Amino acid sequence: MEKMIPKHVAIIMDGNGRWAKQRGLKRSEGHLKGSLVLEDLVVHAKKRGISMLSVYAFSTDNFKRPKEEVDYLMNLFIKMFTTKFKRLMKENVKVVFSGRREGLKANVLKAMDQIVEKTTDNTAITLNICLNYGGQEEIVDAVNKIVKDVKCGNLSLDTIDKHSFYHYLYQDLPPVDFLIRTSGEQRVSNFMLYQMSYSELYFTNTFFPDFDEEQFDIALAEYERRNRTFGEVK
Repeated sequence: MEKMIPKHVAIIMDGNGRWAKQRGLKRSEGHLKGSLVLEDLVVHAKKRGISMLSVYAFSTDNFKRPKEEVDYLMNLFIKMFTTKFKRLMKENVKVVFSGRREGLKANVLKAMDQIVEKTTDNTAITLNICLNYGGQEEIVDAVNKIVKDVKCGNLSLDTIDKHSFYHYLYQDLPPVDFLIRTSGEQRVSNFMLYQMSYSELYFTNTFFPDFDEEQFDIALAEYERRNRTFGEVK
């Protein structure tokens, strides 16, 4: 029997700080370890036949964290986007970003734009990095785009439906089939709210720095056991 593989997987990469604390390390070291895990998971997801992987890298609310931690994360993003380019190209990974550009520093935006441009023709898997992202904010921003298009005469209200709404989100990607959240928390935390209307949810106590390929396969095995009816009787 053919395995049921989710087309679009989303991950809330939670628990980096707690992972570090348990080991007597700085929170920054947990974030660094998490970035290395993510790099391996992207490649592993591609091998498993997943075509899209969305990851919650930094929420709009994460700016409330101490400045030292925010600055470290931003510098880590720049390092990742500039030093991991060769492996991403080798693995044929396309990188896109979801989130608000406002509030991000110029050097972060430059690194983001460069990796998007360089990987734009890659086709094996799309990595959607949600940075300065909020699900409610995304819906509000989409509505504002629609209002602008209607006012300009570029869009008729009669043509707007739940499918066309996707075109106005940060990225026009298919709905999320499978959401994974690490670290034991059981909430979606304002992540991809519109795209997850019929997602299967998976929560694990494993902190993200320990969420390796084996843990990912365990999650996928659970997805295979799910019966997705989308409201129908099957």
